[in-house]
Amino acid sequence: MTGCSLSTHDLHVDGIAWQPDDATANPSGNWDVLGAQDLLIQWIAVDDTAFISNAGLPPVPHLPDLARIGREPWAKNVILGLAGYQDEKRARANVAKLVEQSLMISRIPVPLHVVGYYFPVEADPSWTDAPKLAASLQDLPRPLWITVYDQSNIGGKTLADWLATWLPADVGIFFQDGVGVYAREPRLARTYLNALAERFGKDRVRVIAEAFRPAGPGKFRSATPEEMRPQLKAYRGYSVYLFDGPHYVSETLIKGLAPNAAAKRASKG
Repeated sequence: MTGCSLSTHDLHVDGIAWQPDDATANPSGNWDVLGAQDLLIQWIAVDDTAFISNAGLPPVPHLPDLARIGREPWAKNVILGLAGYQDEKRARANVAKLVEQSLMISRIPVPLHVVGYYFPVEADPSWTDAPKLAASLQDLPRPLWITVYDQSNIGGKTLADWLATWLPADVGIFFQDGVGVYAREPRLARTYLNALAERFGKDRVRVIAEAFRPAGPGKFRSATPEEMRPQLKAYRGYSVYLFDGPHYVSETLIKGLAPNAAAKRASKG
């Protein structure tokens, strides 16, 4: 009976992430069935090419229909990712260049309800130059968010202490849970969230729930509903974003996580 009740209980997320690439230039899905109303766009320019026109960079061959995306129920509020590089080492070595590109991008009108900005250079304690990022972040538009993760498993309190030494007080934190790469279990990821929220305040902390799992060297697959449920249950009370919707959060996964809401949607035709 317990198993049956768990299988029919709907779980909720606040948003989805979208990492634009050629394969997902026209993202679509029923992510709002899970409750998603926020869209975190990983980047609107990557590797010196842009997913919008007039950005001062060469455009990608197929530009996203941002006007259509802005009308989707899962994109009522958009946190617009700025300029990045796919390769983390390259991104970290070119922060100044990415800030310059990001400033140009942030001035371009887009048909989206932009409620904040995201700088896609991720930070973790193994990056010894991370504190230098603080000065660069000061130049970017607000509200501003970055991603933080912990590949060394130093623990939530130590991570929070490290961040507090350099992160500007008005920059929000997306904590990448690490569950999708088996860095930690959801219950341990929750301890990180609690430590970060205690240090910085709950409104300043959100969690990226990885909706993928390894599928061989350098490859990933969508997580199953059974794999995702412990994550979403563990993060209740926090603002949760699935990474990422277009690549990994399929209709099958949506139905598995929110069967009642999915059935109700289907009945409406």
